[in-house]
Amino acid sequence: MSGPAQKQAPDSLAEVWQELIRQDVKWGEQNHPDGTGGDKAWREAQHARAACDDAHARGEDTWRLILAEEVAEAFAEGDVRKLRAELLQVAAVAVQWVEAIDRRTAGAS
Repeated sequence: MSGPAQKQAPDSLAEVWQELIRQDVKWGEQNHPDGTGGDKAWREAQHARAACDDAHARGEDTWRLILAEEVAEAFAEGDVRKLRAELLQVAAVAVQWVEAIDRRTAGAS
């Protein structure tokens, strides 16, 4: 049986890990304020969600729209627990996009 529960960690996650290490070496541990929440960010999230939903209804999904929606939702979130969940969704969509690029370009040089 195969499916999402049996999915192996993609190779791109090792690359993400290497980027985290590179950032730590360059900048050290970073601790910044979240800077999220607020009415403007909430309106932008609503707009991004509507754009993504409209494209999906037309069968015209794009990774840019999907990631933009997830980022906008994270930017709109003022509750730290919900923000964390949104950021995990951002990370997962970004990795999914990288994996889609890798599938598209496999063997292409």
